[in-house]
Amino acid sequence: MGNSEQTFKKILEVAYVMFSENGFDKTSLSMIAKEVGISKPAIYYYFQSKDQLIEYLFEEIYKEIKLEITFNYTDISKDNLIQKLLEIGYMSIEQQEKDIHFNKIFNQYMLLASRDEKYMKRLLELQACFLDGFYDLLKYAVQIEAICDSNIKAKAHMLAMVYDNIGNFMLTGIELDYKEIWQEAVDSVFREQKGKI
Repeated sequence: MGNSEQTFKKILEVAYVMFSENGFDKTSLSMIAKEVGISKPAIYYYFQSKDQLIEYLFEEIYKEIKLEITFNYTDISKDNLIQKLLEIGYMSIEQQEKDIHFNKIFNQYMLLASRDEKYMKRLLELQACFLDGFYDLLKYAVQIEAICDSNIKAKAHMLAMVYDNIGNFMLTGIELDYKEIWQEAVDSVFREQKGKI
């Protein structure tokens, strides 16, 4: 990796942390440049404005979240579906425990979306991905006869909402057994299925 690429990566890493800790309004390009170890004019080589940097970071986060909820059906079977669903939630919880900045910066984007239609549209697309991703997964579960076709849309949406909101609760610092909560959500989807298939 060349110096230019390393600097670009460092700008993104520093901006990610500073925006999450201070918010967009209280973080300037000068502050980011100083932390990176470059001059303020040098940062303009990479980003023409703070807004461009904020947008670029958002798109990177957006892609990462979409990838996280893109389920690979090839390794999901009737026998391992519940375990795979549990793993999806556990992995997300573990990632959020490791990255203390993620929920903070995501909340900054939610605030930004309240006054910027472009971000609101992208966040709504992301919410639709969550809802559709879990719904498609449960439709697939019906196809492989791992679950009955009974209220699967509502069940999928419940899973999506629990999955999404665990991160919000983690941000508050409330110490809950998030893995147990996710397990209960998954178990509730399959509880009535036992003995029916």
